[in-house]
Amino acid sequence: MLYGMIKVYKGGIQLKTWNLDALYSSFDSEAFQQDLKTIELEIKTMNDFAKSGFDSTDDALQKLVTYLNQTESLQTYFRKAFAFCSLSISVDAGNKKARKYMNKLQELSSNTTYATTRFTQWLPQVENLDEIIQSTDALNDTTYFLTRTLERAKHVLSDKEEAVIAKMKNTGSSAWSQLQGELTSTLKVDYDGKQITLSEIRNLSSDKDQSVRKKAYEAEQKAYPKIERAVAYAMNGVKGEVNTLSKLRGYDSPLAQAVEQSRMKQSTLDALLAAMKEYLPVFRKYLKRKGSLLGHNDQIPYYDLFAPLGKSSQTFSEEEAMTYIFKNFKTFSDDLEGLARRAWDESWIDFTPRDGKRGGAFCSNLHPIKQSRILTNFTGSFSNVITLAHELGHAYHGDQIFKERPINSSYTMPVAETASTFCETIVKNAALEDAKKEEKIFILEQSIMGSTQVIVDIYSRFLFESNVFETRKDTPLNPDMLKEMMLNAQKEAYGDALDEEYMHAYAWLNKPHYYIGGLSFYNFPYAFGLLFAKGIYAAYKKEGSDFVGKINLLLQKTGQMSVEDVAALVGLDVADKDFWKTSLDVIKDEIELFLKLTK
Repeated sequence: MLYGMIKVYKGGIQLKTWNLDALYSSFDSEAFQQDLKTIELEIKTMNDFAKSGFDSTDDALQKLVTYLNQTESLQTYFRKAFAFCSLSISVDAGNKKARKYMNKLQELSSNTTYATTRFTQWLPQVENLDEIIQSTDALNDTTYFLTRTLERAKHVLSDKEEAVIAKMKNTGSSAWSQLQGELTSTLKVDYDGKQITLSEIRNLSSDKDQSVRKKAYEAEQKAYPKIERAVAYAMNGVKGEVNTLSKLRGYDSPLAQAVEQSRMKQSTLDALLAAMKEYLPVFRKYLKRKGSLLGHNDQIPYYDLFAPLGKSSQTFSEEEAMTYIFKNFKTFSDDLEGLARRAWDESWIDFTPRDGKRGGAFCSNLHPIKQSRILTNFTGSFSNVITLAHELGHAYHGDQIFKERPINSSYTMPVAETASTFCETIVKNAALEDAKKEEKIFILEQSIMGSTQVIVDIYSRFLFESNVFETRKDTPLNPDMLKEMMLNAQKEAYGDALDEEYMHAYAWLNKPHYYIGGLSFYNFPYAFGLLFAKGIYAAYKKEGSDFVGKINLLLQKTGQMSVEDVAALVGLDVADKDFWKTSLDVIKDEIELFLKLTK
């Protein structure tokens, strides 16, 4: 099924889907097929150059320029083709052509390992590298990329070993990840006399009716055993591979590797986690109050974590949601509003859930075409509007990054959540200003609910993943072990605020983040992003419109600076625990207001 070429219908209603024509019209199109050939040719050219060019450091300047130009050209073609495959699969898990070409591109990607490894091994041999970089304009914006390459060189194996590893990943972690994605996208859940998708059943967790939420939770829990063993194998495959490779490459642990990949210091992560742990009791007070308001005894069952409180005056159509976002984005800048209008007018967004479409939401920045694509599972709730604002924030970040050359366009996960969280904060705060008491409770609680997920639940997921990696060193993990580990992590994070009779033992199964071989600990970056964005938002409110340019510069430079240096652009010290506590105090004030309003 080729989205953007045909209309998609469900129950006789035309759905609002994205248009991918700016990438390709189809897999059979001349443009797509020609780009595949170009990718193969450019890989051969790069490998031929690497074979002879990196035998010595003679003419180092010219070799640097040639290799970087080759890399950027190949990235442009590859990112475009790969995005078309992955985006197609994300809305149609059974798309056979997309999976066929995804596998082909993964194989082609593994063929680039020889050249990248040779370059990484060669670069430390170049004498006077700084002088060479400064000698020509062609290299004056590559300093950070080359410095990072020198750091990676410490963990690179031989070119033959790296080539074998890259190819084995295609039938290892990449294949396990695809299995988890397909099983969860196609899982049928028995609910109310019919079968619906996992995304649809999970959307019912925020239904206004408690009986619906509980029944949906129970149906979800009953569905998971159908696929638990297969997904547990996927978890073992991915985490076992990461453990092996991180050790081979000389990292102390997968976490140490994740911290380095995040371009941050361990001390910064330690400061963040320490502040989060210190403030857990604050969030538990909120959870206990919410549980009481919903008729529970000072605890809350998992099925009511996402229950709406207060009253919302309306549900939103897709167009109404976007109009609301346009209005509030404009209060920050015309550029932000304009970006959101482009996303709507040019069909960047695939809105609604359907069979075969993956759950959750994401934004994919497409540097080759200077556009983004956004997936949501929109059903009209206010929280869905916030999700839209969040993902449009990612698109705005992309718009700033598109100003940079391709090798400077990859930013790390901790700063990836900055613009998204900032944008959802704009919308939430605007909604609060005009709201009456019941609606204010609703909006405020939606905000706190999201923050609780990003601080408390993320903390539980960090604990869980740490335990998985450690345990996987010695033994495979069966579903019962994974469930027990997840429950223990939830107990430690939520404390006595979560009803132990109704927890979520399968929270490891439905989260795709655990199954990405090249990106471990895809959890703490959310907490970093939330609190970092709140610190930036506080500075913006203090300085006003003069601060907009600083924020844009920060976003633009995230691909070529460490996390600490990016923060320093706006005068923030993220290695200081007090910074994180200051941001957490903003959420604490929201919780105190919520407790006051709900006495």
